[in-house]
Amino acid sequence: MGHAKKVVLAYSGGVDTSVCIPYLKQESGVEQVITLAVDLGQGDELEPVREKALKSGASESLVVDVKDNFIKDYAFPAIQANALYEQRYPLGTALARPLIAKVLVETAAKYGADAIAHGCTGKGNDQVRFDVSIAALNPDLKILAPAREWGMSREETIAYGERFSIPVPVKKSSPYSIDKNLLGRSIEAGILEDPTVEPPEEIYEMTKAIADTPNEAEYVDIGFTGGIPTSLNGNAKNPVQLIEELNQLVGNHGVGRIDMIENRLVGIKSREIYESPAMLVLIQAHRDLESLSLPADVTHYKRGIQETYSQIVYNGLWYSPLKGALDAFIQQTQERVTGRVTVKLFKGNATIVGRDSQYSLYTPDLATYGADDKFDHKAAEGFIYVWGLPTRIWAQH
Repeated sequence: MGHAKKVVLAYSGGVDTSVCIPYLKQESGVEQVITLAVDLGQGDELEPVREKALKSGASESLVVDVKDNFIKDYAFPAIQANALYEQRYPLGTALARPLIAKVLVETAAKYGADAIAHGCTGKGNDQVRFDVSIAALNPDLKILAPAREWGMSREETIAYGERFSIPVPVKKSSPYSIDKNLLGRSIEAGILEDPTVEPPEEIYEMTKAIADTPNEAEYVDIGFTGGIPTSLNGNAKNPVQLIEELNQLVGNHGVGRIDMIENRLVGIKSREIYESPAMLVLIQAHRDLESLSLPADVTHYKRGIQETYSQIVYNGLWYSPLKGALDAFIQQTQERVTGRVTVKLFKGNATIVGRDSQYSLYTPDLATYGADDKFDHKAAEGFIYVWGLPTRIWAQH
């Protein structure tokens, strides 16, 4: 196969991805390493990250802002699908991976690189998401994963980096492993590896402790157009703005924390803590609006589709034929999911208290028990006779 000559490395500025630069050159015979840091709204100052890559031996160091793309083309479709992995996790980290893979593949094409590298370990889900997405987008690219093969402990990795003048992290690094983007944070490792221990308050950043939340409820109106969130309290918002503002609003009331034992793709159970204020509330509101505007059979059938969709995204198959087919089904269901949902935020709870749609299938004069009732009660008897016929025949034997 021969050595890769020019590699695009997914770069975060951390110890592992920094050490990947000299490691690829020394141990894998790579001549040029181009680093790519992707801005997904993680809030880090990316200029120092860009400079650190050059200091660590990168021939070029790129930073690409994909926040808008991330929300519009990855988060919003997941909301339309009400996608919750194991019915709990709104896939904030999983949704970012296929986008990062896409930007890596595009960058490799632009710079004529013959390989892509990442800093994933051999135990997590992300290596699968990257490798499979890259292969789906360009099967000819080699994929290098130094951290999967080098077998170094954290201390050894730092020592290896020091040999090549890679700056050591100044502060003692946090015991937690944290991934963050606009959609939320995932927190694992440290004391959290004991599933019997309550997560310490220090791990949270986007959501307030209940004791610190306002003592008055706050209401927010979320507007949807074709299943996509487009406004807050009647004010039109662009995608990034909407997520940022809702994260702030919802997190302020202590809503958006998830503590779960999760089934990883690689067969391990892991304890994961997530903060995902905006996504959780948007999926809840979207599902409620669908209950108003979708017929019963579509609503019920879509539930199974959503379960499959969530597994596909979690398992790294964003660019797969099945995902494309499910997308077409979901898009078809969203044409009339337009309207407004009122959410009450109070002390860690987000409660839906109102909903309205121009396509509402809720008919007051059929639903009412008052004088305006238009339902034909006499029709019920014949309906019940036919509906119950198989049961009655079965009961007679």
